[in-house]
Amino acid sequence: MSDLQKAWAKNRLSALPAESFDEMEEDEADHVPELPEHPDDDSSSASSASSTGTVIPSPSQNLFARPQGVPRGRTLQQIPWTTYFERELFLHDPSSPTNPTIHAYLTSPVGKGPLFVMHHGAGSSGLSFAVVGHEIRKRLPSAGILSLDARGHGSTTTADGTAVDLCLKTLAADLLSVILMTQKEMKWPELPPMILVGHSLGGAVVTELAKTGKLGNALLGYAVLDVVEGSAIDALHSMHTYLSSRPAGFATLEAGIDWHVRSRTIRNSVSARTSVPALLALSDAIGDPRPWKWRTDLGATQPFWENWFIGLSKKFLSAKGGKLLLLAGTDRLDTELTIGQMQGKYALQVFPEAGHFIHEDLPEKIAISLVDFHKRNDRTALVLPPKVSDLLKQGKKV
Repeated sequence: MSDLQKAWAKNRLSALPAESFDEMEEDEADHVPELPEHPDDDSSSASSASSTGTVIPSPSQNLFARPQGVPRGRTLQQIPWTTYFERELFLHDPSSPTNPTIHAYLTSPVGKGPLFVMHHGAGSSGLSFAVVGHEIRKRLPSAGILSLDARGHGSTTTADGTAVDLCLKTLAADLLSVILMTQKEMKWPELPPMILVGHSLGGAVVTELAKTGKLGNALLGYAVLDVVEGSAIDALHSMHTYLSSRPAGFATLEAGIDWHVRSRTIRNSVSARTSVPALLALSDAIGDPRPWKWRTDLGATQPFWENWFIGLSKKFLSAKGGKLLLLAGTDRLDTELTIGQMQGKYALQVFPEAGHFIHEDLPEKIAISLVDFHKRNDRTALVLPPKVSDLLKQGKKV
């Protein structure tokens, strides 16, 4: 560099203002923004914790505060349910002492917003839909999310000495009961418009309930996630092999989360940190090196396996309401569904990059599909032409 160039560069640099390093700005840049709050619910039922069937985090203990986003990095820290839902419910039908006390998570719909009613698959829990429910509300803020723990799963309990009945009709009756008891608990004057969403076994349950027609005009449609009759029945033959290959327990809760991510059972770490803790319970056994055991004994559910899925395709195609089938691969389609899809009887979307838990692996994409499905079936935007008799009464020519 010549002396002339050096002198020119020195003059240019001296003319620039000095920039100081601001540590506060650097901290703010690294900060993960807070998750959005749920809209305030003006109803007396939402603002009161007087009901014994509702558990609302106490504001005085700051339990209702949303965490400061989801921690970055490869953390395996559990994400609490309060990040995604406004309350949990414990619902019991007193008409029979053998009825279970069903545990459910709820975020109420706002105004005339829809209620997405979620049912998980075998061995899972209501928190399986926590992240996708949050993504739904990002795109449709008026929507509500109701996600239950089926009997024998999560925090739902049955009377001591009572055998757990997991036949399809019983599970469908439980789902209907949860919807009606939630309406009563929350003092809704009428049922909100609903979209039923079920994954695997849950898909069979929501289809069974839709087929009964007991929700009437409140049901807009139902979505089934990664289950069809043919492939589901074929997969039952390898179920024992799968169950024998997974660990019987884990040393810590974090180890359980880590196994689900590493085995790609759940391919989204945020989903795993949210849903896996509800699948495990701490054993009282002294000296057990792996005290965190599975809450649900999937092997014990074998007597119900075929009952869940036989006839599913026919019921899915014949029940009233909009129909959506979301799959991880087209190879899962059986003949009956292939013909139905060619005839336009239902909407089909495939997500080949996902595993079986497509709503946990790809919560944003599944949420977009479900919100679009609701919009296509939303009757509130439907404007009907006036009746001829009304026009005649008004003296108008027809």
